[in-house]
Amino acid sequence: MKKKAAAAAPVPVRHVIWLGWKLVVVFSFALFFYALIRLHFSAEISSPTKYLSRARLRSRIPRYNNINGTPKIAFLFLSRFNLPLDFLWGGFFEVRNKNPSFLFPPLSPKFNLFLYGNLLQNADRANFSIYIHSAPGFVFDESTSRSHFFYNRQLTDSIQVAWGESSMIEAERLLLANALDDPTNQRFVLLSDSCVPLYNFSYIYRYLMASPRSFVDSFLDSKDGRYHPKMFPVIPRNKWRKGSQWISLIRSHAEVVVDDEVVLPVFKKFCKRRPPVDTSKGRLNIKLQKQHNCIPDEHYVPTLFAMSGLEGEIERRSLTYTLWNQSVTKMDNKAWHPVTFNYADVSPKRLKEIKDINHIYYESESRTEWCRVNSTSVPCFLFARKFSRGAAMRLLSEGVVAPFDASSLLGSSS
Repeated sequence: MKKKAAAAAPVPVRHVIWLGWKLVVVFSFALFFYALIRLHFSAEISSPTKYLSRARLRSRIPRYNNINGTPKIAFLFLSRFNLPLDFLWGGFFEVRNKNPSFLFPPLSPKFNLFLYGNLLQNADRANFSIYIHSAPGFVFDESTSRSHFFYNRQLTDSIQVAWGESSMIEAERLLLANALDDPTNQRFVLLSDSCVPLYNFSYIYRYLMASPRSFVDSFLDSKDGRYHPKMFPVIPRNKWRKGSQWISLIRSHAEVVVDDEVVLPVFKKFCKRRPPVDTSKGRLNIKLQKQHNCIPDEHYVPTLFAMSGLEGEIERRSLTYTLWNQSVTKMDNKAWHPVTFNYADVSPKRLKEIKDINHIYYESESRTEWCRVNSTSVPCFLFARKFSRGAAMRLLSEGVVAPFDASSLLGSSS
């Protein structure tokens, strides 16, 4: 007769207890690391090999309570490569302090006294500085620019920028960070390579310096659905704003933008442009256009300021005029793009219409923004875009920004 198989030996109780504790410890560590990742989600930092790290940005900002010298405007140009309207801006900077009769209307008696007593006596370049973000490696010199004011003013740490991506915000922050290195820079104006000034330098200087506020176009974005629910709770829905990227900041507000370590990472993760329309894909376009769509540079600064409690310290409007092509065809890839002004579009009558604008209506908030500086009514816009070379030459020839003969440039404006 075969013997029955021996019964399995019982597992010691202490082994069961040890295994249970081991599982508890492993599970606890897993929960800890998961919670740590969730906790630090809002502080996620991009790869230092791709962008300038925020630690470097913060360390580059000198903090000054007092400045020694005349307050300056930092003109920050965001360019693809060269500046096609450099000849216009060269004329603008060249005659900045030579014709006080251009100054109108008065903004305040106290500021006028400062202007005539000090500003007009300053040496060259004492009232402005220039910074250009262009393609990496592009150099502004005699071969690439027709104005000496732009020679070697490009950033050495520029990045490759793509429209509708967060790299546009990174480029703006780089411009601000570099300009903040100079303690005399007290106003920071962001401009595109197609922007033009609507007044001469002295008037623009006085307009900006007379106001203690930044100019940031900002309004409730309640219709186009660009807010991504996953931005919550870092960015609450009621703090989501939209506006023009063309801003003008006072120094303390420029520091807020460069110091930001909370809002930008969320934008980079959830505010992305949907793929562009491709007619070759047929009906697939309908599916593509249902994807979440967000243009970071139209939302970042106004949303950051709303979250930072700064809306009471800003004029919620841009100083740069843009005429939009409001196409009724949703599948038209030219819809809602800025209209380009050509030579025939910048007649004295048309320019006067732009310069006479004294208020802006925001439909989403039923709000009318009256344009004022220190309770004084002023024109809403100091700059305009998008201008062709021909339009810029007409501005010069008609003395809008400077008494200059544009005909001398015709031979070199290919």
